[in-house]
Amino acid sequence: MGSPDWSVTLAAADPAVDPSAGYEGFIGWVLTLMTDLGEVGVGLALLIETFFPPMPSEAVLPGAGFLAYEGEMNVWLAIVAATLGALVGAWGFYAIGALLGRDRTKWLVEKTPLLEVEDFYKAERFFTRWGGLAVLVGRCVPIVRSFVSIPAGIERMNFWRFSFYTTVGSAAWNGLWIGLGYGFGPVIKPVLEEWSGILSYVVVAIIGLLMLWFVVVRVRKILANRQERPVAR
Repeated sequence: MGSPDWSVTLAAADPAVDPSAGYEGFIGWVLTLMTDLGEVGVGLALLIETFFPPMPSEAVLPGAGFLAYEGEMNVWLAIVAATLGALVGAWGFYAIGALLGRDRTKWLVEKTPLLEVEDFYKAERFFTRWGGLAVLVGRCVPIVRSFVSIPAGIERMNFWRFSFYTTVGSAAWNGLWIGLGYGFGPVIKPVLEEWSGILSYVVVAIIGLLMLWFVVVRVRKILANRQERPVAR
């Protein structure tokens, strides 16, 4: 009768624990994505956020910091991965601006529901005035960070200069939020374990209300402009 295989016995008695287990809703989804893919998942989340701003990085990055606190990933690699994801997304919008050019981009804005050509002019004036600083600071402003790359592409800003400013701005933003999640890990862990489901509903509700507010304001403005427009005889 052979001796028991203690490694198998111990593995069966102490199975690996998924650090995202027990967390619900949006928070659980974010933690699961980053747990399954590690630092790559952090970069993927930031890439998605670039093209889908309603999934804010402010709600995603602290989760990466929390997992780093839990020992599931390296905090510095998480910041690097997040920055690379943001940079790749920014390259995509830069390419769109460069390929379409000013006139076609302006036409696309005019034809897109709930967008106004004045939005295009404001972005254009902002970039013309501040150049690289607009890209650098814009990476730290919600919504703006997704679209500031378009006027940079239209103006054919030097690609490497654009990439440098994008990297610096993104690294600062990502480092701040990941650092907060890491630093406050001991505090937020019991809160997430107890209230992750409710907090997820709150995050989704806030995002939904902000989107609804944007739609309502834009629709009211469009209707007001139509009423003020003189009727052709």
